Amino acid sequence: MPSHTPPSHTSPLHPLPSRTPYSTESFQLLPGADTSPVILHVPHSSRVIPEPVRAGIVLDDRALERELDHITDSHTMEIAARAAAGAALTPWRFVNGLSRLVVDPERFPDEREEMLAVGMGAVYTRTTHRERLRPDGFDACPLIDRYFHPYAAAMTRAVEERLEATGRAVIIDVHSYPTHPLPYELHGGGARPPICLGTDPFHTPAALLARAGKAFAGCGGTALDTPFAGTYVPLKCYGVDDRVSALMVEIRRDAYMSEPGGPAGAGVAGLAAALAELVGGGPSGGA
Repeated sequence: MPSHTPPSHTSPLHPLPSRTPYSTESFQLLPGADTSPVILHVPHSSRVIPEPVRAGIVLDDRALERELDHITDSHTMEIAARAAAGAALTPWRFVNGLSRLVVDPERFPDEREEMLAVGMGAVYTRTTHRERLRPDGFDACPLIDRYFHPYAAAMTRAVEERLEATGRAVIIDVHSYPTHPLPYELHGGGARPPICLGTDPFHTPAALLARAGKAFAGCGGTALDTPFAGTYVPLKCYGVDDRVSALMVEIRRDAYMSEPGGPAGAGVAGLAAALAELVGGGPSGGA
């Protein structure tokens, strides 16, 4: 699942009390330590599609389940939860409660998004195998307004709360990707290491990258920005606020699960422990 610095537009949202966990049908902010700057962001772990959204998808039920097997970052919510529970300093977690087939919060919602070339902008119109997912001419605006903008605004608020509380924020994206390239991938020809670390030249400091390399050293090997590159940073902060750090952790799925869409395996424990080491604290307060 390609990832890059996505938009985080400010849009109307119910007022949220500072440093308080919250939940909607679309997402949850799960509490961590007051002194932790870290947000574990889990955007693609859910298979949930509300019925009104399902009605706009042309796949039959069997084909939709198969597509969810391919597109969902299965069990990443569990990996993040275990990491949070095992960390010396508990990170905060921002978890998408809906499938990325509803909206993908890590895409640009306009012509800046390169994945539009394969029908996979913020609202997908094609599948991982480039088949039709939604009708031609589908109007994505209602889904963008209903789901994308509130998610982006809430994530921006979560980052602001970490800045207010600790003076910095560290966004760790938790993803997974298939062992073998899928037809939708625009950059699928590169190496596919067990752990891909996605970076941003402004928001990924050397110290964070070094800490990640050390934490995941026992997970079979790491590489930078292959096969997926970039990080998630709210646009309000992107390129202007160096108090916000970001790193994407992409886990190759054969390291912890049966593909596609199968059960988790023994690898989950080691990956969660490595992620806990990355985010867990020490003198710097986490990550």
